[in-house]
Amino acid sequence: MSSFEILLSLVAAALAATISAILIQATRPMLLRVALAKPNARSSHKVPTPQGGGIAVTAATLLAGGIVIVMAGSPNLTIPITVFAATLFIALVGFVDDVRPLPVAPRLLLQAAAVAVVVFAAPSDLKIVQACPLWLERGLLLIAGLWFVNLVNFMDGLDLMTASEAVPIAAAVALLGSFGHVPPAATLVAAALGGALLGFVPFNRPVAKIFLGDVGSLPIGLLLGWCLLELAWHQQFAAALLLPLYYLADATVTLLRRMVRREAFWAAHRSHFYQRATDNGFSVWRVVGEVFALNLVLALLAIVSIAVNSLAADIGLLAAGGVAVATLLRRFSRPRGA
Repeated sequence: MSSFEILLSLVAAALAATISAILIQATRPMLLRVALAKPNARSSHKVPTPQGGGIAVTAATLLAGGIVIVMAGSPNLTIPITVFAATLFIALVGFVDDVRPLPVAPRLLLQAAAVAVVVFAAPSDLKIVQACPLWLERGLLLIAGLWFVNLVNFMDGLDLMTASEAVPIAAAVALLGSFGHVPPAATLVAAALGGALLGFVPFNRPVAKIFLGDVGSLPIGLLLGWCLLELAWHQQFAAALLLPLYYLADATVTLLRRMVRREAFWAAHRSHFYQRATDNGFSVWRVVGEVFALNLVLALLAIVSIAVNSLAADIGLLAAGGVAVATLLRRFSRPRGA
């Protein structure tokens, strides 16, 4: 572990937090006019609130990450151009959807194009399962990446929810990168993303003054997915599953339940576990606090899985993470005190 690498990550986080906060202050008046989210039966807020804070978070992440990568001055450390380009593209898709909702099919196709750039532009020697044909693995990763981008979007339905999930993941990836388990570029981008979200937190804490919007949740999902994919490509598959396990479980179980009930699973709804928790008497602070605490536990389990580096340990740690997630989902699905 290099103290210089840790310093670079801290600089990236601090710079991104500062840029994010400044840009949110600057863009909020404009977003009040063009991207106002009005309350409806499916929303968790009660007063019209501007969305589009993700413009600041995305811009701060890419600016700070790019600046610090250039500052590092290492010939082996270059800006991941394809990832940055895909992030900007999917942010643009999200902004258009925030202002004037797109039909489902074109929206998914555009998102899939951004995910495909990240997945298929990677070197061919990066594989998770060596015995699997490259075209099949990359095809499955495209589907998984598209789902991950959308589940981050689905789960962005409560003040501070995305920050409570993404900050621990970003911090864990940055820490693991300092130990050489994630490439330097992904390490610095993760640090910048965590910092940008911390700069967003004061404006999104209950009661929120601004929301991320799709312009934020979609690129955040793409960048987190890329960071987790780098972990998996470097044979840390258990850690890559553990870090987002709460989001994966809440969103996937909710989707499957809606499909079984023959509901329009692609439409907005209030049936996620974290949404049901607020309906069951949990305060917003209590929900996001418990999700944040769980994600710290999952991050610790992910770090332990890499430190131990054993298949048996990975299975045990995944089981422990699964039990912790299931316990919280069960709590959220029942009235408080029941």
